[in-house]
Order: sequence, then C-alpha cells, then structure tokens
Amino acid sequence: MKTRITELFGIEHPIIQGGMHYVGFAEMAAAVSNAGGLGIITGLTQKTADALANEIARCKDMTDKPFGVNLTFLPTVNAPDYPGYIRAIIEGGVKIVETAGNNPAPFLPYFKDAGIKVIHKCTSVRHSVKAQNVGCDAISVDGFECGGHPGEDDIPNFILLPRAAEELTIPFVASGGMADGRSLVAALALGADGINMGTRFIATQEAPVHEKVKQALLAASELDTRLVMRPLRNTERVLTNAAVERLLEKERRLGADIKFEDIIEEVAGVYPRIMMEGDMEAGAWSCGMVAGLIHDIPTCKDLIDRIMAQANSIIRERLAGMA
Repeated sequence: MKTRITELFGIEHPIIQGGMHYVGFAEMAAAVSNAGGLGIITGLTQKTADALANEIARCKDMTDKPFGVNLTFLPTVNAPDYPGYIRAIIEGGVKIVETAGNNPAPFLPYFKDAGIKVIHKCTSVRHSVKAQNVGCDAISVDGFECGGHPGEDDIPNFILLPRAAEELTIPFVASGGMADGRSLVAALALGADGINMGTRFIATQEAPVHEKVKQALLAASELDTRLVMRPLRNTERVLTNAAVERLLEKERRLGADIKFEDIIEEVAGVYPRIMMEGDMEAGAWSCGMVAGLIHDIPTCKDLIDRIMAQANSIIRERLAGMA
C-alpha cells in the first residue's frame, strides 16, 4: 500500500510505532521496521546522549530498514540535554525524528540541515497547522482516545481527522484507537495517510516489557482507562490500578488546590518499576482505550501483516462490493 507517508519515510506499510517511555528500545523499533513499518526509539528513555547514541547503534545492528527517534520537548526547569540528544541523532545517521510536547521550531534547523524528516505529534488542529507552518514534514494527529497525553480539547478521531484533512497540506497519520486493519481503513477514509500505534505494539512478542504488562493489556477492556492530572491541565490517559484510583481520589478531595507534589508518588519515576519489573500497582502508566481491541500477543510481523491483509480485504471486498 502506497501513501504519502510510505513515500516520505521510505517504508513498506503506512504503520508507525509511536515513541513510548520504557518501551521504545532498539528491540521494539527494529522489530517494527523489519516488519515493514516505521519503528521509533524513545529518546528520553535513554538517560544521556551517549546512551541514546548506543541505542541507535544497537538498532542499526538489528535492522537495515528506516527507523526513527522520538524526542519529546518537555516544559521543565531542568531540561534534558537536548543539544546532546540531537547530536546523537544526527551523528547516528537517523533520518526520521518524531517530536512531541513543546513547539519543535527552535530545533528544526538542526534536523533540516542534516536531511532529517520530522513528524510532530499534535492533539489539535490548531497545533497541527502551526507545526506545518514552522516546517514539520508530517503530523501525527492524536485523538482523545489515545494513551498518554490527549490534550485538553477532548476531540475524538472521527472529528479530529477530517478536520485535520481540511486544514493540512502535508501528510499526517492517525494516532489513538488504532489497532487493526479496520483502524487503518477508517483512518484513510477520514483523510489520514497511515496510522500510529502505541498501546497495540506493547502487546507484541518483541516488546521489551515485563510479561505482566502484556497480560494487563489482554485483560483490559475499553472501559479500563482513566484520565488523570486533568486539574493540572496535563491530562494523561492511563490504565486503571490501585495507584491510579488513589490519585483520582486525591484529585477529588483537593480539587483546585491540588499540586503536582501531591501526586508525585503515583506518577514520578514509576515506569522502570512497571515496564521492567512488572510491578503493576507502582503507579500510573499510559494506555489507550484501544486496549479493548487487544486479544493476543503476536510478533510485530504477524501483527502488521494481519493489519494489511485485513485492510486490503475491507477495501477490495466489503467496500468495493458496496459501490
């Protein structure tokens, strides 16, 4: 299947694995890229620029296909070593970067000069248009269904994607609620050029996370995510557990007086304990509503092949038969 996204990134299938904290290691990215999609290493999971350089080198040993690096620009007092991370990306020969968080405009010249394509993650049409205007090459449009940070507008993809199609001229992919061939066909019908999957890729054999994490996704339904940190205007969709329910109780009790320090136990530094050690009650971790569509743990190749076969079947048989 050829779309503007496959042409832009030189990939076989219009399927991207989004950056995910303590999931997007070299093993994950290489498995997706080898299966014909676009794998993504999560830059800030690596504690230093040198560690990211090593992770890029490891991924290159595992695949000769295109892969990218996610770099999230966080609003923080103690900013990560962004110049060092960017240098590691450029010197590592990576040609695709997924940016997220703050406006990537200050860093775009470095990527452009190195011939790197930038896809920026946005949760609104206005931010998507701004990213297009500052020079991003593509957009990942994140609907309200997505795991992680869905923004504050609460617009689901059935509205957000066609609105993005009305306003954007550059390629974009649909993110949030994407799991199978039905998702891909729907995204294409609504104007997108492909899909970005996060949560679905965690439930694969190659995902370098604890087996308990994968089993939690298998057991979850579409009703098992919660929105936390809404009072702080830093909303995150997470899978419910005891820590999440405790966090929500604090939000209800403290109301407008809540501060980040009040919930730090449930959200700060919990990812290694959950993803690596399988401590499923350690805290809040990002998960999309798409968990309700996860019923097995295939290899990345089997998953992507199945998505493409289902999508082609829907287009050629179901939809063409209605014409």
